[in-house]
Amino acid sequence: MSGVLFDTNVLLDIATADATWLPWSEQQFRAAVANGRILVNPIIYAELAPAFDTHDELDRWLDPVIFDRLPLPYAAGWLAARAFVNYRKSGGTKSSPLPDFYIGGHAEVEGLSLVTRDVGRYQTYFPKVKLITPWK
Repeated sequence: MSGVLFDTNVLLDIATADATWLPWSEQQFRAAVANGRILVNPIIYAELAPAFDTHDELDRWLDPVIFDRLPLPYAAGWLAARAFVNYRKSGGTKSSPLPDFYIGGHAEVEGLSLVTRDVGRYQTYFPKVKLITPWK
């Protein structure tokens, strides 16, 4: 599969009109739409949901003409678990796999590029994933 998965932080920049990041995030959004559809998964959906008052409002914002909702592959769960083990071995203190690990695992399993501002974890635990960031 090919496409561009959008991390929650970039979508929140747009949904909340973030004063600092809105221009960059909108630019990435427009570029992705020009080349196809924007991809999200259930983890991204769940992280995005608190920014909306209702389920219907969120579903309208995630317009199916623009967004493809992908299922989270089981293989992404395996990669998330491996990333979590490495995170714990390097001193991480969380007690369960982080959402970023599932998102990174999904991008890696399906060969997706990932638009994000959260570079650290993705670069460290998913070096095969092509990241689109403000710093590249």
